[in-house]
Amino acid sequence: MLGLRTTIYKVSDLSAAKSWYAKAFQNEPYFDEPFYVGFNIQGYELGLLPEVDKKGDNVLSYWGVSNIQETYDQLLALGATEHEAPNSVGGDLMVASVKDPWNNIIGFIYNPYFKLPE
Repeated sequence: MLGLRTTIYKVSDLSAAKSWYAKAFQNEPYFDEPFYVGFNIQGYELGLLPEVDKKGDNVLSYWGVSNIQETYDQLLALGATEHEAPNSVGGDLMVASVKDPWNNIIGFIYNPYFKLPE
């Protein structure tokens, strides 16, 4: 694991949430589409995702990894269960998530573009 990279909040009203988070974090989104709104908060991603299902998991945090499939397979071998199989979310960006044996969601992301501010 490379460290925390992204936290995603699922929201029922993307427009209202975008406005609220822009005020709350005093930061305008750098990515603003109907399917996702992304804020860069000191080099870390705060994302808003329109609620598309009722899984009950409104917050997703993603840990950075260098090999998403290897990490996914390793966690499944340790007894985790699939939550979201590795998939591309645009370009080289990939995300996946598993549920640990206590039903907590562990998300991970491969993001070759991620750079902390200097």
